[in-house]
Amino acid sequence: MKRREILEKIYKNEITVEEAEILLSKNNIEVVDEFLRFDIFREQRTGIPEIVYAETKSPKNVAEIVKKVVLKKEILLISRTTEKHVKKLKEIEESLKEFSFEYGPEERFCLVKKRGYNLKKENGKVGIITAGTSDIPVATEAKIVAEMMGCETILINDVGVAGIHRLFEPLNSLLKEEVDVLIVAAGMEGALPTVVAGLVDIPVIGLPISTGYGFGGKGQTALMSMLQTCALGLAVVNIDAGVSAGAFAAKIAKRVRKRKN
Repeated sequence: MKRREILEKIYKNEITVEEAEILLSKNNIEVVDEFLRFDIFREQRTGIPEIVYAETKSPKNVAEIVKKVVLKKEILLISRTTEKHVKKLKEIEESLKEFSFEYGPEERFCLVKKRGYNLKKENGKVGIITAGTSDIPVATEAKIVAEMMGCETILINDVGVAGIHRLFEPLNSLLKEEVDVLIVAAGMEGALPTVVAGLVDIPVIGLPISTGYGFGGKGQTALMSMLQTCALGLAVVNIDAGVSAGAFAAKIAKRVRKRKN
């Protein structure tokens, strides 16, 4: 039971304060086979939905988390999935027929959603730009997190500095859409976020991607380049941190939309 539902039951005199206290205590943490304590109310407390980071968990543990938690949450994101995680998740789909399992590009994440559940789009707009096609999987992860937090998103791909003329028309279209914040994903030398931040009057979040050659590859150069930007108004998250970028952008958009209304 959600916290709001418990509060509504108090308001309607359907339960006592003491009963509500017990329910809130029970609903606060979901223990999964003694290896995980899942924070059920994190979304209500922080505005950011609980997201399961799969990469360092066994496929079996991830599957157990999904089976236990998804019954209490209408939507759940499993990030940084590997081929083994995806194989295990596909095995449990049959036992959770009331939920859909949607996999992101290259199956790097999985969105488990109750069938018929619709994401709201009332918390502002987030624009997302990728420098190249290699950036799409992580950028898409940022996109889905922002959407889970109630934002409308617009994703534009492959407009990096190797052909800077590709950027201007899509960027103008995003500004005409009155996006509240931009996420700009780039690997290699990571130059695109600086370029964009120097052209717009809205917050820009740099998302470094782990693409590159040899020395400074794997996103290190992109991260350092973004941190050393001379364009003001650019904040930077960690390498491949699509979840962080999406959550940060959604918080900005939500606050902007709240002030507009």
